[in-house]
Amino acid sequence: MIERGLSGNTVAAYRRDLERYARWCLARGIADVAGVHPTDIADFAASLRQTAGPQRQLAPASAARMVVSVRGFHRFALHEGLSDGDPSREVQPASPSKRLPKALPYGDIERLLASAGDDTPVGLRDHALLEFLYGTGTRISEAVGLDIDELDTGSQFVTVTGKGGRQRRVPLGDFALRALDSYLVRGRPALISAGSRSAGSQAPRSNHRVFVNARGGPMSRQSAWGVLQRAAGRAGLEGVSPHTLRHSYATHLIERGADVRVVQELLGHASVTTTQIYTLVTVDTLREVYATSHPRAR
Repeated sequence: MIERGLSGNTVAAYRRDLERYARWCLARGIADVAGVHPTDIADFAASLRQTAGPQRQLAPASAARMVVSVRGFHRFALHEGLSDGDPSREVQPASPSKRLPKALPYGDIERLLASAGDDTPVGLRDHALLEFLYGTGTRISEAVGLDIDELDTGSQFVTVTGKGGRQRRVPLGDFALRALDSYLVRGRPALISAGSRSAGSQAPRSNHRVFVNARGGPMSRQSAWGVLQRAAGRAGLEGVSPHTLRHSYATHLIERGADVRVVQELLGHASVTTTQIYTLVTVDTLREVYATSHPRAR
């Protein structure tokens, strides 16, 4: 997995998948990879959709990913000579039903961003973070991992490092640029300085991240999530996650006529198939336009 350039979160997910599979095999008395039969793999796949004891039923997408993990493990075992065959070859992961991603109406986005932060250094950071997330459609991990030298405010672009180490250039809109400028001039230096004072005689480690915490260190994904949750609470919005902003970014682009392949590049999707789900979100918009425009609609 490391050779494939997968992210740390993806590797951790695969590890959990295989740990669950190993426990299941041991419970059935299978202690050697060479002793696994195709029916065992099929039974394991079926068990993922059931609730038994401490094991909970998985969502369709999680169950499908777990079967993919098991298939990859058995291919590896065959390649390394740990087994004479691949018992998982004929077991296909179930295709999860397409679930429309949640996108906020633009009016809710405006309320959310208006509720983010104040004129304090932390408040300027919070506002800049949420404007950046919605203005670029980046993942939360991409935003908190962003370095200063990856921002090019002159050309209004940012270089984002996504899954698998793939880089892409994403334009920065005026709202995000203004919020970032205020934060970088008046917010971030104050947070870095506060961190230096609290360190005392101990020299603080150099930090080149754009978004920093109150002690001047790199901001974590959990802290960034908290920023969004607090802003959503003040705006009276429920069920908002960092991915909600990413979904809203893509949906609003497509609703306003952006080509799906351009949106694919902006989001950093390896396949346009992943991006095409956003075209389904606009069905309500199409229905509304039809109802108000066609002479025989009503």
